[in-house]
Amino acid sequence: MPVIPATFSSESMRQEKRAVSGNSVLAALVVTGLKIIVGITTGSLGILSEAAHSGLDLVAAMVTFLSVRVSDKPADADHQYGHGKFENFSAFIETGLLLLTCIWIVYEAIKRLFFHSVEIEPSLAAFLVMSLSIGVDAWRSRALGRIATKYDSQALEADALHFSTDIWSSGVVILGLALVWLGRTYHLEWLRQADPISALFVAGVVITVSWRLARRTVDALLDAAPAGVRSQILDRLAGVEGVLEVERVRFRKAGNGYFADVSVGLERNFTFQRSEQVSDAVRSRVREVLPGADVMVHTVPRARRTENIFDRVRGVAARHNFNVHDVSVQEIDGQLHVEQHLELAEQLSMKQAHDEVTRLETEMRAEIPEIAAILTHIESEPATIERGEEIVREPELERRLKNIVKEFPEVMDVHDFQFKKVRARLYVSCHCTLPDDMPLSRVHDVQTSLEIRFKQDAPELFRVLIHPEPVTDNRR
Repeated sequence: MPVIPATFSSESMRQEKRAVSGNSVLAALVVTGLKIIVGITTGSLGILSEAAHSGLDLVAAMVTFLSVRVSDKPADADHQYGHGKFENFSAFIETGLLLLTCIWIVYEAIKRLFFHSVEIEPSLAAFLVMSLSIGVDAWRSRALGRIATKYDSQALEADALHFSTDIWSSGVVILGLALVWLGRTYHLEWLRQADPISALFVAGVVITVSWRLARRTVDALLDAAPAGVRSQILDRLAGVEGVLEVERVRFRKAGNGYFADVSVGLERNFTFQRSEQVSDAVRSRVREVLPGADVMVHTVPRARRTENIFDRVRGVAARHNFNVHDVSVQEIDGQLHVEQHLELAEQLSMKQAHDEVTRLETEMRAEIPEIAAILTHIESEPATIERGEEIVREPELERRLKNIVKEFPEVMDVHDFQFKKVRARLYVSCHCTLPDDMPLSRVHDVQTSLEIRFKQDAPELFRVLIHPEPVTDNRR
C-alpha cells in the first residue's frame, strides 16, 4: 500500500521543490565536468561511463527543474486536471535517458573486453574526483529524496535515484581503477579487465533501480490504481449513512495530487439537501485515504428493497419534483385504493393542473400495478406571501372552541389561541397538549377531528391550525 502524502501549503511546496531541483542541476553540472576531464586524461571506461551517466543526469536534472516549475501551475482551460502529469512525464524521460546510458556502457565494455583493449592510466586525480562525486551525490540524493517523499514528487524521486545510483557506480569505478593499478603494479594481466567489468556492473545497477521507477512512472501516466487504495475507499464508503451501494470508484494521479470519481446509490426519496449532505460525507471518507484529493461525487437514485407502497408512491412523485402528502391506502376486495394530496403551483390553470395529475397517476399505475385506483386531491402550492390585515380578539369564539375540546378526552389542554384576519377571512391557531406516548397516527386523527369540529361550530373560520405538544413540554 503506497503512502499517500498529507497536504501542504502550495507556496512552500513550490519553493522547496524548485530550490532542491535547481541545486541538483548545479551539482550535476560540476560532477559531470570533472568526470569528463578525468575520464579523458586516464582513458578509463569506468570514469567515462560515469561521465556519460552524470551527463544524462544533468539533462534529467534540467528536465526535472523545468517540469517542477510547470507542474505547479494551477489548472486552466487547456489542462483542466492541472499540470501534475508533467512530473510523471519528466520521470519517464529520465528513466529513458538512464536506459540509453546503460546501452552505451554495455556496448563499450563488451568492445574493450573482447575486441579493442584500452590502456588505463589510474591517477590520483581520478580517485579524488570519484570520491568527490560520491560526496556530492550522497548530499544531493538525501536532499532530493526528502523533498520527493514529502511532496510525493516522481520527478524529484527520479532525480534522487540518479544521484543514488551515482554513489554505487562511482564506488564500483573506484574499485575498478584500484584493481587496474594493482594489476599494473604486480603484473597481473587479468586485473586489467577490471575497468570494463566495473562499467558493466554500473550498467546493471542502473538498470535494476531504474526499472522500479519506470514501472511506477508508467503506471501514473496510464492512470493505474495503487494497490489496495480502492478497497480502502470502498470499506470507508460502506459506513456512510444513506449510501445504499457504491457503483463506481475511479481515481487518477497527476503529480502529487489525486482526482477521484465516485458514483453512489442513494434512496430515491432523498431531498437535494440530504443528497448533498451524503455527498459531503462521501468526499470526506475518500479524503481519509487520499488527502487533498479533488473528489467528484455522482449520486444515483435507487429504490430500497424494503420500500412499502407509500415510499413507492412518493418515489414516483419525487421523480417529477412533486410534493404529495396525506397519502392513504385502503385494501378493498384484495385491491389497493390510493388517495393522496398533491401540491401544484398556484399559477396553473385547472386544465394544466389536471393534465399534470393525469400524467402522474398514469405513471404510478404503470410502476405500481397492484394499485387499482388513485384519487388525487389537488392543492395550490403557495408562492406568494399573504398580507394579513390584523390580529383580532375573539373572546366569545375562543370560549366556544375551548368547550368543544371537552368532547375529546385525549386532549389534556388547549391554549395560546390566536385569531387573524387575512383578506377578510378569519384564521385561528392554537396549541393542544396530548399524552407523550400517543402514536403519531392517532395524534393526526385527533387534530383532524378537532379541526372539523371547530369549523362545524364556527363556519366563519376559513383555516384552522392546531399545534400538538407533549405533556412534558408544558411542564418546563
